[in-house]
Amino acid sequence: MSLRFKLLLLALSTLALPLAGWLIVRQMEELLRQGQEQTLTASAKALARSLAALKTALPPAGQAFYVHPCAGRMHVDGYADDWTTLTPYAQNIGPADDAQKAKLLLCVDGDWLYLLAQVRDATRTRADAGDDNALLRDHLILSLAREEDLRRYLIASAAPGRFQARVLDGAGDSLPQVLGGWWQEDADGYRVELRLPRSQMPDSLTLNEFDADAPNNAHIELRPLLLRSPDLSTDLAQFAPDGMRVRVLSAEGWVVAESGQLAVLSSKSSTPALRRWFENLIYRSLIAPDMTRAQDFATNLPRLSSPEIWQALSGVAATAWHPAPNQGSSVVLAAAVPLKENNEVRGALLLEQSGDALPLLTNRALLILIGASLGALVFAGAVLFAFAGVLGLRIRRLRDAVERAKQANGRMQRNPDRPVPLPLLGAKDELGDLARSFAHLLDEVNAYTDYLRTLASKLSHELQTPLAIVKSSLDNLDQQSVSTDARTYLVRARSGAERLGAILRAMSEASRMERAIHGVDAEEFDLTAVVRGCVEAYRPLLAPRRVEADLPASPLLMHGAPELVAQALDKLVDNARGFTPEDGWIRIDLRALGDNAVISVANQGPALPSSMTDRLFDSLVSVRPSATQKNTPITGAPAEPPHLGLGLSIVRLIAELHCGVATAHNLPDGTGVEFSLELHGMPRRSLAG
Repeated sequence: MSLRFKLLLLALSTLALPLAGWLIVRQMEELLRQGQEQTLTASAKALARSLAALKTALPPAGQAFYVHPCAGRMHVDGYADDWTTLTPYAQNIGPADDAQKAKLLLCVDGDWLYLLAQVRDATRTRADAGDDNALLRDHLILSLAREEDLRRYLIASAAPGRFQARVLDGAGDSLPQVLGGWWQEDADGYRVELRLPRSQMPDSLTLNEFDADAPNNAHIELRPLLLRSPDLSTDLAQFAPDGMRVRVLSAEGWVVAESGQLAVLSSKSSTPALRRWFENLIYRSLIAPDMTRAQDFATNLPRLSSPEIWQALSGVAATAWHPAPNQGSSVVLAAAVPLKENNEVRGALLLEQSGDALPLLTNRALLILIGASLGALVFAGAVLFAFAGVLGLRIRRLRDAVERAKQANGRMQRNPDRPVPLPLLGAKDELGDLARSFAHLLDEVNAYTDYLRTLASKLSHELQTPLAIVKSSLDNLDQQSVSTDARTYLVRARSGAERLGAILRAMSEASRMERAIHGVDAEEFDLTAVVRGCVEAYRPLLAPRRVEADLPASPLLMHGAPELVAQALDKLVDNARGFTPEDGWIRIDLRALGDNAVISVANQGPALPSSMTDRLFDSLVSVRPSATQKNTPITGAPAEPPHLGLGLSIVRLIAELHCGVATAHNLPDGTGVEFSLELHGMPRRSLAG
């Protein structure tokens, strides 16, 4: 993350002030809302007590069948096309464990009561109502009760069409003697539609469904019919406050009476529409976010099922805020209180009031707070952003100067006559101290780098004379007569001198090789032929180890030094041979990578330590065990030539000469190690002047 963004985040700490103001505004708005809720709840309770004082008939307790007002002219044909708007409010009539199998809808107009029963039954075992076995086939039993009269009807039909119900039992002139309707079927089941005169409309009814393939003896008790009560609506109109809407709900949430209307706010306002929309968004997003989740009580819903309604039906008063329908930024406060009779909840009274005074008050306070806070935040952010820009520019100048002090391969510049100048050396602040520390560090790194670069040649030169003296002394001592025990120590000393000489020769060879690599001339050659020739030469040398090769069939042209590539491959193969058991394998691959090439040497053997993966190609770094660990000087056996880690360093230099890179990693299956040499080719010299 950049310094500018860090300081910008620091500037955001000024948001603590508007955050505190926002919390105060929310607390103020919450207190105002609580006051309005208490006032409206008290009004609702007073209205409920007024209804109780008038001895108004309340809805029956428990379950009931709701009778909807008919939306239009009804046609009794069994197809249910006239019931589309009422279908979502169909009531279950089956047992509790199969509540989705049978549903019932009722509606009434000035002359008739209409009934629609829908039964889900894919199998068909049908018979007419007059059939002797009708009670053992699919059928419905409709029970009607009015005052003291009760009559049961058997509804069945052997095929779709008109049916005539059979009276099973019961008497009384208040209920119809003859009942008929239409029976229709589809793939899911069947529908029964019928009507009876409103003058003979029962007080309660029940409908029991019988499936011949799954008999169920559960009997559904009679349920009263629930209609909208004009008398109750008239009583509500006497006490409903102006500008409010009041509704009475049954114990299941059905609307049985309604009076009054919500106050409609004037559409003419001096406030622009865009500003009112923005204020509305601010209020519902920052002040009252829970309001958008409350249910909108539309006037045309026959049943309400919001949480506050069910809370009131359980005997506890509840309130809720929700947006007013089609009223812009207005809100509606709804208070629901229980209606009780003899300490039994018979329904609920819902009182609603709309207004926009509270949103306007809180919006105005919040907008003033937001405006002042944004102004302060923009000013502080601009100042910090400008300061961060200047500070970042100075830091980037110092970084670029330090980067220029290094070569591409990570080594420091060596030209003391033209040192890389560092900026800010004369600055008096912390960046000036950092620049002076960097300058001192670069001087120390340059000196140490020069020392390390020339260490090998210095050691090889300085140790030649002492080593020659030691060898000549050993030769002279070898001519003298010495004891057998002393001869053993003489052999050990000569072996140590030879190892030391091998080390000095390797260090000298590495220094000469580094100088020779940078002075080689490039040419066009076939890399495939070079690698193939090397592989054929390695096979007898690596025996009995198994040598595998995967080389392209076509030539792979490369601009570079073929002898150096072969030498790098020699170093990689020699390194692989040292770690591969005699019964193991070594695999050499060559593949094209676009216009470039990749040479891979994999071998079976131990895995690389994770800490050495990035350092293997540095000079004087090796993971081989030392010679003293692998040989037994007591026996005088010749020691294995020492490994100074110079071979892989030469491989890295050859890769860099060809604008490539050398890498090493463990094989995914853990069986060995793979070294890769990616070559891009040496730069071509320009033919111009």
